Amino acid sequence: MDRKPRRLPNQAKEELPLNSEHENQTCGDNYGTLPGCAPLAVPYVPFQQTGAQRYTRQEALNNGTLFPGLNLPFYLKPEARNVVNGPLAELQALEFVLSELGQYLDTHQDDSEAFALFRQYAAMEQDARKKYEAEHGPLLQRSAANHSRYNWLDDPWPWNMAEESGKGGNG
Repeated sequence: MDRKPRRLPNQAKEELPLNSEHENQTCGDNYGTLPGCAPLAVPYVPFQQTGAQRYTRQEALNNGTLFPGLNLPFYLKPEARNVVNGPLAELQALEFVLSELGQYLDTHQDDSEAFALFRQYAAMEQDARKKYEAEHGPLLQRSAANHSRYNWLDDPWPWNMAEESGKGGNG
């Protein structure tokens, strides 16, 4: 029996129609979206839902994600550990949320609510960084350029403050 192999579609020449029968259904935050019909042997990663619920910035830092729907079980971790409080932890939480929102916007660039939130957190992070550096010195070497003299080498370093206070470097 002479069987001709089926010709695979050429993505450059042919467009495959996606199955749209589930297009109008909404999924929970812990479900993503996939194309309904797709060529075999092509891996797909589901896209996160637009407008998903978000943790507070401290909860996001504790859980390792801004989005509860992405907080998947990992080694049967029962609950998030609490990250140390203090001005440095607050700055880390702001930077973490900015990073998470940036990654979300990489795949959801038209989500205006997320972009507005991204801009809001960027402004909050700048203010928190300025305040922290005014009280504790530069966090990055390039931040020393914002001062009247090169103060990058000045004490105390974050680990010196941790030794003195026993609080883990958050001043």
